[in-house]
Amino acid sequence: MNDVKALVAEEILQPVHPQVSAMAEALAALYGPAARAVLFYGSCLREDQLDGLMLDFYVLVSDYRAAYAKSWLALANRLIPPNVFPFAHNGLAAKYAVLSEADFAALNRPEAKTVSVWARFAQPTRLVWSADAAARDRTLDAVAQAAPTAFALAQPVANSADPIEIWRAAFTRTYQCELRAERTARPDAIVEADLARYQRFGAAVHLSTTLTRPAAERRWAKLRRRGKWMSVLRLAKASLTFAGGIDYLAWKINRHAGTAIVLTPWQRRHPLLAALVLVPRLIRQGAVR
Repeated sequence: MNDVKALVAEEILQPVHPQVSAMAEALAALYGPAARAVLFYGSCLREDQLDGLMLDFYVLVSDYRAAYAKSWLALANRLIPPNVFPFAHNGLAAKYAVLSEADFAALNRPEAKTVSVWARFAQPTRLVWSADAAARDRTLDAVAQAAPTAFALAQPVANSADPIEIWRAAFTRTYQCELRAERTARPDAIVEADLARYQRFGAAVHLSTTLTRPAAERRWAKLRRRGKWMSVLRLAKASLTFAGGIDYLAWKINRHAGTAIVLTPWQRRHPLLAALVLVPRLIRQGAVR
């Protein structure tokens, strides 16, 4: 674990584009004293040109009640984490998720009931802003749990002991646990983007899980069932918290699945109903998996 933590520390503290730093500081300012850390992740991490892209952040807070003026937002964040919101700063667009420090740590561990957090943070990320050294250290500890969690669950179901093949299995399985618009080649592309990185992390994890393949398959089956339902619930919640969320959903599906969804005025007026009708249709068509 110490080897993994050292790799995460080296990776997570690398500098980012000045516009990303400015956006992270602005996001932290939204939550005042409740803000503890801001993480930047996703495909935009590899991009030098950010105009026209949707950046991805996680904002970690001390406590949901302290983070929100509206109690229903705090309740929604606790019951169906995370809350997701749009954000714009200095001409750039982003979406960001909010989690408490405690929930972020728990959702990176092997006992987490969904893959949504550890699957993302087993991939490269940057700690762009932290309130203090304690917040930085807690965030680092939490992120350092993600890669071992992914590796331990994927190792029994991979068809090879090669670390790269285990990572491929990990991301293939996690993509099956959520409603995703990306094509099936996307999990391979994540690994191919930085083979040396995943070799290093695979070597650093160096675990031999006691989980048998049948037990691992049962675990993945539970994660798939819960993950699909949680994806639908988060989508429904986002229609209340994410202004223009239905437009973002259509944009992302069109971008990743090659579809040409054009929203009607009725769908924009009733985003929750539109999403609940649109998503099952796209699943049947294979645009969303």
